[in-house]
Amino acid sequence: IAEGDVFALNAPYNGGTHLPDITVVSPVFIGGRIRFWVASRGHHADVGGTAPGSMTPLATTVDEEGVLIDNFRLVEAGRFREDALRRVLTEHPWPCRNPDQNIADLKAQLAANERGAAELRRIAGEFGLEVVEAYMGHVQDNAAEEVARLIGRLEDCRYAYRTDTGQVIRVAITVDRAARRARVDFTGTSAAAGNNFNAPEPVTRAAVLYCFRVMVEAPIPMNAGCLRPIEIIVPEGSMLAPRYPRAVVAGNVETSQHVTNAIFGALGVMANSQ
Repeated sequence: IAEGDVFALNAPYNGGTHLPDITVVSPVFIGGRIRFWVASRGHHADVGGTAPGSMTPLATTVDEEGVLIDNFRLVEAGRFREDALRRVLTEHPWPCRNPDQNIADLKAQLAANERGAAELRRIAGEFGLEVVEAYMGHVQDNAAEEVARLIGRLEDCRYAYRTDTGQVIRVAITVDRAARRARVDFTGTSAAAGNNFNAPEPVTRAAVLYCFRVMVEAPIPMNAGCLRPIEIIVPEGSMLAPRYPRAVVAGNVETSQHVTNAIFGALGVMANSQ
């Protein structure tokens, strides 16, 4: 990874959600070292697949949903690799229908990252790198403390949520009040199936993060510190951690909500879509 490099991915099994969501990730170098990362995620109007919009309910494999991009070097040493990108978008059994639009949108995401990187460099120059890094640590430490305080008021619980596909999401939450830690265990959840309601593990993790964040009443920003007191167990190969080439497009928009319903149902803290 060199200064001026930028990467793109939408791989559901490697940090992505579903294929239309393409994430552009840029390292921020200060003093010759990577000090920060900035990222922008855009939902693209179409990334190929068997139906326009790349959201077909009939897909049974991820390739039918569109073009899968995994760790593609979008910019190399400051040079936008448009020819290579166009090949990725078009050399596929069901290619992108409007690659010019995809490329324009990715350039907009690059611009967003550049703005973020410029702001990070500006505040590092104004306040000093050590101060900026310290405050980033404080934000996460504070979030972890708020979630730990919340966990101290919870009890062990479990829930089974049956979906319209006949699959079941099972969750067991085990609370260690003394340590102020919790384990969220999805063992027993149905296996991934030949539909597109399989939710990639990052989506499952995000749903857990969401549930615990909204239960914290303090006005903390969403950040990784929220998950520090929580252990998440998701069985590999289940509908909440599918393996390639399972279809996943509804996992982000439908199953993610099922996961939050299951967690809230277990905790009994709010209505579960009744």
